[in-house]
Amino acid sequence: MPPARKRPRAYDPARTRAAVFAQFGNVRAAVRALTPEQLALPTRLGEWSVRELVAHVGMALTAVDRLLGEPEPVRQDGRLLDWPFAIAADAIAGTARRLAAEHPDLDAHLAEVERRFTERLDTHPGSRLLPTSAGALPLADYVVTRTVELVVHTDDLNAAVPGLDIPYDRQALAAATRLLADALAVKAPGGSTEVRIPPYAVVQCVEGPRHTRGTPPNVVETEPLTWVRLATGRLTWKDALDAAKVSASGERADLAALLPLLS
Repeated sequence: MPPARKRPRAYDPARTRAAVFAQFGNVRAAVRALTPEQLALPTRLGEWSVRELVAHVGMALTAVDRLLGEPEPVRQDGRLLDWPFAIAADAIAGTARRLAAEHPDLDAHLAEVERRFTERLDTHPGSRLLPTSAGALPLADYVVTRTVELVVHTDDLNAAVPGLDIPYDRQALAAATRLLADALAVKAPGGSTEVRIPPYAVVQCVEGPRHTRGTPPNVVETEPLTWVRLATGRLTWKDALDAAKVSASGERADLAALLPLLS
């Protein structure tokens, strides 16, 4: 395992962009095949239907368009790792329902969303600041957050529709995993516990004696999708342990009080 990162993680803008397009394309391809009955199915997101969830997936990209339409902030006053803690889910739900009602042809809607997103990325530099809920962030950083949105809601769609099995783009899953792992280290700074999410991330967190060499005394390990579910509240710590989806050893390896990361 590589050592825990002490500097903010860097993301390659071209790879991130490709990952967002790939995962959005995976969702679009699956949506084309959904029947009206499948679109009416409930999801694990409260009262949202599959149709409303698909509309929300489109919002992952239209958010960029909306923010670019706002005046550019004078200076950057937010960090990429502030974003997971600044999401307003209640406001998003109402917009998703409205969009689902306004766009009966979801594939056409998603195609237009993708076209507009492409146009925006092609005409604005990655350094362009956006007024996000986490403060002013560069466009390139905000695009990284889109991988979290797309991976999480791909998983929500797969859970809602039996047999759907939308694939996960490797780079999108990697970026989402890393961003959420680094957010944990921000929420619980320290070096007593090592959290491993192979093959994409390892971070040290939680106050206590810092580990420097050999086998860490406190270790948590899980796979990427399980980590994403834990970090976003789709899976509880207890259920993950009971199902052997996560291993935890050491007196400081209990992350129950720190999860989920997203509200």
